[in-house]
Order: sequence, then structure tokens, then C-alpha cells
Amino acid sequence: MQRSATLTEADRLMTICNSCRYCEGLCAVFPAMEIRRAFTSGDLNYFANLCHSCGACYVDCQFSPPHEFDVRVPAVLAKARRESYADYAWPRALAPLFRSNGLAIALITVLSIAAFILGFVALNDSAALFARRHGPGSFYALMPHNMMALLFGAAFLWSVVAFVNGARAFWNDIGEPASTLARPRPLLQAVRDAASLRYLDGGGVGCYNEDERPNDNRRLYHHLTFYGFLLCFASTSVATLYHYLLHREAPYPFWDLPVVLGTLGGLGIMIGPIGLYAAKRKRDAALMDPASRGMDVAFLAMLVLTGVTGLAVLLLRETSAMGVLLALHLGAVFALFITLPYGKFVHGLYRFMALVRYARERHSAERGEHAT
Repeated sequence: MQRSATLTEADRLMTICNSCRYCEGLCAVFPAMEIRRAFTSGDLNYFANLCHSCGACYVDCQFSPPHEFDVRVPAVLAKARRESYADYAWPRALAPLFRSNGLAIALITVLSIAAFILGFVALNDSAALFARRHGPGSFYALMPHNMMALLFGAAFLWSVVAFVNGARAFWNDIGEPASTLARPRPLLQAVRDAASLRYLDGGGVGCYNEDERPNDNRRLYHHLTFYGFLLCFASTSVATLYHYLLHREAPYPFWDLPVVLGTLGGLGIMIGPIGLYAAKRKRDAALMDPASRGMDVAFLAMLVLTGVTGLAVLLLRETSAMGVLLALHLGAVFALFITLPYGKFVHGLYRFMALVRYARERHSAERGEHAT
């Protein structure tokens, strides 16, 4: 397969960096690069997804613009990363949808699902839409639980299948054996590195944004977003156990575990993405891939919309606004599920897998083995 212009440029930059090696202590990309003398397309996609885009190498590099070598590692790897998302997407026919119009498509999906739910209620019992309800089971006056579980279970299953196929494509492309995923040491190291965002610190000083004064804000907002998402998932999981094992129906009291987890998670996926968007607007354009802006904004907007509508349902669940708000929230959740494999969320999956490979390579190097 013919190499893309982006990977050709990434190959040029990595060749220059491999001759210099000034940045080897900044992140995982450069030590991974140094154990190679030539780079396959899979290697370059591996580097791109291992990069956390902290910007330190651009600021420290003696060959960055205006030098004639024009070394712009963060921007080029960001572009390669974006292109890899489309290359690994399953099914491939859906990949182009989020290259430029991700936000519009996501919002249209939200409104379409919300309209479907509202139409369903109106046809069955229009009075239920604006009725004031309270107590267990009141949510299911809008849509029966079994239908809700079927609809969202199908969306979640679609995402899982798409993620598995995308992960398989990435793993095969970088040339890593499947046996690595069964080795506990690289897996545990990758979990620690991902959970702490170890390489989002520019070698220990933080990320670079609009100037040469680093800060750690991106790490904070990434943590709020990631752990907020996990808390929301945990809330849904606990509520599912409540429903099927304890036969307790939502909504639950404010102090109950699903509500506490969901509230904290909702705040995380509101504050974190807003902070990431604000930080992104301040970043030096030389560190970024402009074409990824639509995809990035779409994902952040979907998280914020999910958090806002979820908290609104919680606060107004015993008012006449509950029906419309719940329809919007369900629409946001459904749209988030089906768009996850085709937007910025996939970078977390591929980055984790890249960290697994890097942990295996580093351990092999420590033992004097051939790492690649």
C-alpha cells in the first residue's frame, strides 16, 4: 500500500529526530523511535498514537520553524493520528462522516432520537409527556424499561463491535503479536501510565499552549473527563444491577449510589470537556492539526450535552419538564454511544494499546532482548 503524504512527512521528521535525540527524555515517543533505524507505516501510526501532544519537543527542538528542517512533530503526529482513526474505523464506510461535520452529525442524531422518543410518547399517551410524576418507575412512563434497554443495549453493542474491530486493525498494523495482550507486566504498566497520564507532562513541566510557559491544566481536564465518564458508566452499571437483581426501579433517592456516581460523573464530563476546549483555543497553532477541530469539538460537545441533560433530569425529575428533558438526555446518550467509535474517543483506546506495546518494548530492552 502506498504511504500517505502525512506518514511520509512523519518518516522524515523521525529520521531527523533519530539523528539528534535531544528530546529522548520528554516522553515515550522518542525512546520508542530510537530502537529503530527505519520506520514502517505501522511504526509511525504507533508513534502518533503514543504521542500525548504536550508540545515540549516542538519548544525544545533546535530544528523547529523557522529552521529550514521545519520539524513540527506534534502537528504532524496529530495529523497522522487523525488519519489513523479513519483508517482503522469499522465499518470503513462511516469513517468520512466525522472528518469535517462531526458536530453537526452528532447534534442531528441527538435531536432525531429525542424526536423519536417524544413522538413515541405522543402517540401512546400525549398527557404523559408533561405530567408531573415522582417515585420509582416514573421514568418508564415516558418509555418502557424493556424498550429502553433494547434500544440502548443495541447502541452499546454496536460501539463494542466497532471498537473491537478498530483495535484489531490497529494492533495488526503496528505489527505487535497478540500474545503481548496476555502478558500482565506490560498491561499493568500501561494501566498505570494511562490512569496517571504520565506522558502528558512534557518531561515533568506540563503542557505548552499559547506560549513557552507550560502548565498542567490539560492533565487536570483530561482526568475530569476520563474519570467523569467512568463514573457515569459505573452509575449506569449499578442502576442496572439494582433493577435486575434488587428489583428497584429508577429514579433513586439523591443519596443512593447510582445518583451519587452519576452526579459526580456528570459534573466531570461537563467541567472537563469545557476546560479542554478552552485550553485547545489557547494552544499554539503550530502544535495542532486544524482538520481535527470538528471531530474534537463534536466529542467534547456530546459529553457536555450528556452531562447537562443528565443533571437537568436529576434536578427537575418531579416537574412537568421531566419528560422533554429525559427525551433529550436519552437522545444525547444514544448519540454518544453510536458516535464513540468514529470520533476522538478512539484515541484513548489506541493510545492505551500503544502504551502496552511501549511497556513491552521497554521491558525487552531492559532485559537485553530485541524489542521490535
